[in-house]
Amino acid sequence: MSSFSVPRPPTLQIDGAGTLTYGLSVGEILGLSTLADARLVAGAGGLGRVVQRLNVMEVPDVLAWVKPNELLLTTGYPLRNTPESLGHLVADLDTCGLAALAVKPGRYLDRLPAEMIDQADGLDLPLILLPEDVGFDDILNQVLTDILNRQAAVLARGEEVHRALLQIVLCGGGLQEVTDEVATLLGAAVAVLDGEGRRLAASGDEALLARLRATPPDAGDPTPPDALPPLGSAAAPPFLPGADGPTPAIAPVTCDDPGTEESGGHVAAPVVAGGFTYGRMAAIGVPAPDAGILERAATVVALVITKQQAVSAVESKYRADFLRDVLTGDSGDDEHVVAHSASFGWDLGRPSTVLVAALDRGTARGPEERLLQDRLVAAWTSAVRRRDRSGAVAGFSGEVVAVVAADACDVQALAKDAAAVFADQERTFSVGVSRVAQVSADLPSAYDQAVKAVRVGRQMHGDGAIVHFDELGVFRLLSLVEDTAELHAFVQETLGELAGDQDPEAVDLRRTLQVLLETNLNVAETARRLHFHYNTLRYRIGKLERLLGPFTDDANLRLNLTLALHVLRMRGI
Repeated sequence: MSSFSVPRPPTLQIDGAGTLTYGLSVGEILGLSTLADARLVAGAGGLGRVVQRLNVMEVPDVLAWVKPNELLLTTGYPLRNTPESLGHLVADLDTCGLAALAVKPGRYLDRLPAEMIDQADGLDLPLILLPEDVGFDDILNQVLTDILNRQAAVLARGEEVHRALLQIVLCGGGLQEVTDEVATLLGAAVAVLDGEGRRLAASGDEALLARLRATPPDAGDPTPPDALPPLGSAAAPPFLPGADGPTPAIAPVTCDDPGTEESGGHVAAPVVAGGFTYGRMAAIGVPAPDAGILERAATVVALVITKQQAVSAVESKYRADFLRDVLTGDSGDDEHVVAHSASFGWDLGRPSTVLVAALDRGTARGPEERLLQDRLVAAWTSAVRRRDRSGAVAGFSGEVVAVVAADACDVQALAKDAAAVFADQERTFSVGVSRVAQVSADLPSAYDQAVKAVRVGRQMHGDGAIVHFDELGVFRLLSLVEDTAELHAFVQETLGELAGDQDPEAVDLRRTLQVLLETNLNVAETARRLHFHYNTLRYRIGKLERLLGPFTDDANLRLNLTLALHVLRMRGI
């Protein structure tokens, strides 16, 4: 795409905090015609300080009215009776962020105290001696006029850039085209990064892009400027906020490395849309006069994001609706399912396994919960694409469903990949795995199996469980009992005093009972597993029978005890 011709801006200043500002440097002010005869007597190291406003000292306690980046003019009249105060005044003014102090001696001050000059040199605070024939009104008028003209020129250039980038978007250009244009305008390396520091688009000289990757993040943003792994959030929505909701707002434009007029430095601007900070636009090699363009460009990037989100949301809903129809048996015959799924890049005609991932319980509600759900969809989409390019992934209400090839279904690896992309320390997710569905007509029953596996598996093993349907066994039946009070009563009646966890001896005996039942009352094997002497175990069996009944001879009692122990293993009962 061809580059639009945009006029160059006036000089952009960078203050000591690294924030980009528009104003005149003290050195530039000394070059104005009204100050042609002014003389710098101290603080030459501070000539680069930025002047954005002017003030006149009329009272001794002027500190309360001093603002950062001011040029303070004075005749010394407020301190005519205490000229020794001027020495301490310099340090106080520097603390307030003053850009420079201009003094007109003669009528009220014969000379500037040596202490004042020494302090100004030590603090690099420019101390200017004004000629007697220059009026303050002339200085105020010329300096303020120049600053306003500069700001007007900056606004004009920014508007031209904004229009150029909007034209790209209106002509169908996307994120990469906007980034290319900004890189061309700035003659710099430019990258758009998501909320987690992953690069979404980049353009410019490769050597500068390498510098951008190596540039450390600014103090307010812990994310590296360009992590450069495969984009985990490639699924809809294309841009995702940070792990804990919208990322904190980044300063409007920041500069970690101002660089020089020729080589430029590292600058960044936030990408904000709809009240969310979706990431940032970073550039390196930006000449200082052009750095403000980045803020305008970030606004256009935000427009591109919202457009991509709208399109992606419609596409994602269409895919999810089709997959839901397949998994509920409402999508037609196998031939139609296979053909239609191929248009999405899915292969549902091969033997497949259905996975269901669901967020475990947490405190998030409303928009935060939906945001976490979107991140979970993106995480699983990234994980499945990495291992099965023809796998299907969609987000349903409260869960993520994936249909992957049965012969490539390493569930543990998939879940590990998804958890690495999801990267939330406070919320986990559980996964249910179905049996193999040989044809698409088997997918509805496979989906039901995966849903049961994730629900019962969480009860069996707690949050973060990964459970195959075939592992559920009798727990499938126990999970169908809705009256948990009845289950509690059954456990209490069957196990008696062994049902509680308060008595360590009871817990120990219950463990012995469980291993006995697992080994089908094989005393020797139970003694080996529990590291008991044979006679000690025989004594324990006698004690258990006195508490529970003759379970060694009563098969029905053993069944009841086994079921009661299974109920105790289920979480949330």
